[in-house]
Amino acid sequence: MVKLSIIFMVFCLANTIATPTAQIVDKRPESVKAWFKNLPNAKEKLATLHFYFHDTVASENPSAVTVAEANATKYPTNFGLIRMMDNPLTVGPEIDSKIIGRARGVYGGASIEDIDLLMTLNYVFTEGEYNGSTLSVLAHNPILDEYREMAIVGGTGVFRLARGIATARTTWFNMTSQDAVVEYHVMVLISSISYRADSSAKQLKHCPIYLNEAFCSTPKSSLLSFAKSLM
Repeated sequence: MVKLSIIFMVFCLANTIATPTAQIVDKRPESVKAWFKNLPNAKEKLATLHFYFHDTVASENPSAVTVAEANATKYPTNFGLIRMMDNPLTVGPEIDSKIIGRARGVYGGASIEDIDLLMTLNYVFTEGEYNGSTLSVLAHNPILDEYREMAIVGGTGVFRLARGIATARTTWFNMTSQDAVVEYHVMVLISSISYRADSSAKQLKHCPIYLNEAFCSTPKSSLLSFAKSLM
């Protein structure tokens, strides 16, 4: 148990001190307050995104795992089944295509009679123009329909107070493994106010106050290698 706790802590800290990127979102409270003060004078603009969502269930390294299932009755519609996901979002339909983010959250069978999912997740962008920003989805997903509309209910970073629609279309599905590749076209209304940090904010330390500088200067790859060696 102690060993597992150490591994978990190292993984957490390695991600906490991830190298800062060019697309810096100023998350300081005073910056967020200033952003809201400017909101009444801001205009809205449309942002469009296109990517592929890879849901891998049956694999040595699945990106979606079952965390709960109804015990009393096994429904053919998977009603009561809940999975936690950390699915890659890629530029193209191939799994080895460039990853621009992750879909992190849960989905579950929400219908007794139909194959419908409840989707609660965040698109966490890690590359490109929206690096460091997220979009939040809360939606009904009738997966047998060719096109499904899912509600974008908010976001962070450049997507603060975003609202919009994510249109999904399954491009590949394995009936046996339930692995899937889904194409997404996302359209959201966002504020025109800048979300980026100014030059002074870019100089802020990315080392949490509870860690020393020596630890923070250790490459993330070295910390992850150390954690894996303990497994």
